[in-house]
Amino acid sequence: MRNKTSGQRKTIRVLIVDDHPLFRYALRQLLEREGTFAVVGEAASAHEAVQQADIHRPEVALIDLRLPGINGLHVARLLKRQHPKLSVVLLSADQDEQWLLGALQVGASAFLAKDAQPREILAVLERVAAGEDRLAQQILEKPELARRVLSELQHYVVSEPAADNPETSLTVRELQVLDCVAQGMSNKEIADALFITEQTVKNHMTSILRKLGAQDRVDVILAAVRNGWVAITPSRSMALSA
Repeated sequence: MRNKTSGQRKTIRVLIVDDHPLFRYALRQLLEREGTFAVVGEAASAHEAVQQADIHRPEVALIDLRLPGINGLHVARLLKRQHPKLSVVLLSADQDEQWLLGALQVGASAFLAKDAQPREILAVLERVAAGEDRLAQQILEKPELARRVLSELQHYVVSEPAADNPETSLTVRELQVLDCVAQGMSNKEIADALFITEQTVKNHMTSILRKLGAQDRVDVILAAVRNGWVAITPSRSMALSA
């Protein structure tokens, strides 16, 4: 453990975003015991992550890819949109190459397996907080993946500009409401979670429906799934078919 009184390094402020309380607790214990880090906030979903980031202004966010509602990739994009200087480290139980590409697209600085060694987690967080892009190195270590990235970049350069991304047309608050809707929350539950009135929730829903060309909540969730913001789970699939 480093000497906290040495004055050589400032404390790194960290936000943990994961829907498993036990995993969040383990990460908090690991980071705070090390001495260089201070866990300033915890969140279990996208809308909580936005609230915690706005309140605590972390320097690094550790985000699980598989979250209820809006998934970790889009939580990362949302937080980077609000706080461009924030460094994001994505966590996953598996290292699918598609996740690595997604992490690159949302501006993450690193990708870690959830079963990574504690020493590796601490080292990556320190490097990321210092401004290092670990994700680029991770991709370069996989030649086939690096070729895919280069191919996609070349396609992007020569192709016509893409149509407006529906995600960028939604405000941060609307994306928070969408996250709650995807989790099956009622207007009252959304109002309580976001500290707004039910009428304000209804106003946001009207705007979301209009922007996504949706008729109702089911259409909204289906649009979110089509855009890759939300993953269909067995419980959500049953709710949609009910």
